[in-house]
Amino acid sequence: MTDRTEEATAQKGGRDLTKGPVWRALAAMTAPMSFGIFAVLSVGLADAYFLGQIGGTALAAVGFIYPVTTAITSLSIGLSAGANAALSQGVGRGDGDTATQRLGLHAIGLGFGLSALIAVLVWGGYPYIFQALGAGDAVAGRIAEYMPVWALSFPFLVTMMVTNAVFRAHGDSLTSSWIMVLAAVINVGLDPLLIFGLWGLPELGVQGAAMATLAGRVVAVALALFIAWRRGFLGWCGGLFDGIWTSTRKILNVGLPAAFSNAINPAGMALVTAAVATVGETAVAGFGAATRVQSMALVPLLALSAGIGPVVGQNWGADAKDRAQDATRYAFLFCLGYGALVAVVLGLFADPIAGIFTSGQEDRGYAATYLRFVGLSLFGYGIVVTANAAMNSRDKALWSMGLSLGRIFVLYLPLAWIGALTLGYWGIVLAAVLANVLAAWGGLVAAKSTELLRTDSWVVDLPRRVTPLGKPD
Repeated sequence: MTDRTEEATAQKGGRDLTKGPVWRALAAMTAPMSFGIFAVLSVGLADAYFLGQIGGTALAAVGFIYPVTTAITSLSIGLSAGANAALSQGVGRGDGDTATQRLGLHAIGLGFGLSALIAVLVWGGYPYIFQALGAGDAVAGRIAEYMPVWALSFPFLVTMMVTNAVFRAHGDSLTSSWIMVLAAVINVGLDPLLIFGLWGLPELGVQGAAMATLAGRVVAVALALFIAWRRGFLGWCGGLFDGIWTSTRKILNVGLPAAFSNAINPAGMALVTAAVATVGETAVAGFGAATRVQSMALVPLLALSAGIGPVVGQNWGADAKDRAQDATRYAFLFCLGYGALVAVVLGLFADPIAGIFTSGQEDRGYAATYLRFVGLSLFGYGIVVTANAAMNSRDKALWSMGLSLGRIFVLYLPLAWIGALTLGYWGIVLAAVLANVLAAWGGLVAAKSTELLRTDSWVVDLPRRVTPLGKPD
C-alpha cells in the first residue's frame, strides 16, 4: 500500500494488514468475528431451545432443517469469500477507491441476483428434499411451516454476508461482527414472542421462528449497506457497469468453488442425518442438538477462518508471501491449542450441556455421546476450515474444494453409513472422529502445496523471529 492509500483506509475505519506483527493483524480480524459468529450460531440454539418446548416433533424438524439450510447458506459464504479475495488483494495492491467501490457493488448485485434465484428454487423444491432425507409426515408438516418464510429471507442473508465481506476486505471486522450480532439479537428476541404468541402476537409455532429470522436479516442488511456507503467502501463511482464481467469472473473464480466447498459439509451432514435416521427419530433429535452445540464450540475456529482471509489476501496482493505463511502457521497452532481445551471441556460436561438442548433422556444420551468423543477431534475441523479460507484468499479455491470433498465424501459419509449399519449410533460417532483427524493431515499437505506454509518448516515449530533469509518479520 502507498502511504496515501493507508491513510484513506484508516479514515474509513479500515486497517492495513500488511504492516506490523502478523499475529496482531490476525487477532484484530479474528476476535470481533468471534462475537458475530457466536451470535449467528446462537440463533440455531435458540430455535432448538424454544421449539423443543413445543415437543419432540418440532425439535426433530429442526434436526432435518438445520443441515439443509446451512448447505444452501453456503452460497452466501462462497460469494463473500470471492468478494473478499478480489477486494482484499486489490486493497493490498493499493487499488484506488473507484475500483474497489465498483467491485464491491458488483459483488453485492451478483449475490442478490443469484440468491433470489435459489430462493425460488428452494420454495418450490423443499418438500422433495426432506422427503428424500426421510422426514415423516408429522415432521414434514412442521418443516412446511418454516421453509417458505426462510426462503424469502435468503436474499437478505446473502446481501448482508457479501456486504460484511466488503468491510473485512478493508480490514474492518468490527463492523461486520456487529451487523451479525444485530441480526441475531432481533432474531432471538422475536423467537419466543412469535413462537408462543406472547405480548398479544399470534402463536405461530415453527413458522414464528422463520419470521423472526426474516425480520433480523432485513434490518441488518439495511444497516450494513448504509454504513458501507457512508464510509466510502461503496459509492457512486461512475461507469457502474464498467468491467462487470471481469468483476464477476474474479468473484466467481473463488466464489463458486468456495460455495461448493462450504456446502459440502452441511450437505454431507444432511446425508449423515439420513444415516442417523436409520437408528430412529430420537437419535436424529439428539444428533441435531449435538451438532448445534458443536457449532458453538467451533466459534473461535470459525472466526479464525473468517479472520485469516483478509490477512492472507492483503498480504498476497502486496507480494508479502512470508507474512501470509506466518498467518497460516499461527492459525494452525491456535487450532491445536484451542482444540485441546474444547476436548477437555466437552469430555467433562457433555451430559449437562446436552440436557439443555434436548427434550428427553434418550435423545440427551445420543447428544452427550457425540459431544464427548467427537470433541476430541475438533482441532482437525479447525485446521480444515482455516486452510480452506487461506487458500480461497490466494485464489486456490479448487484446493479447498478438494479438501472438503475428501473429508466428507471419501471419509465421513462412507464411514458413517458403514458405521450406522454395523455399529449403530456409535459407528457414526467414530466416523466423525476419523474424518476430522485425517482431514487435518490433508489440510497441512494442501497448505504446503499452495505455498501457505514454508516447505522447510513444520507447523508445530515455535514461531521464528526471522525469516529463512535472516530478515526481520
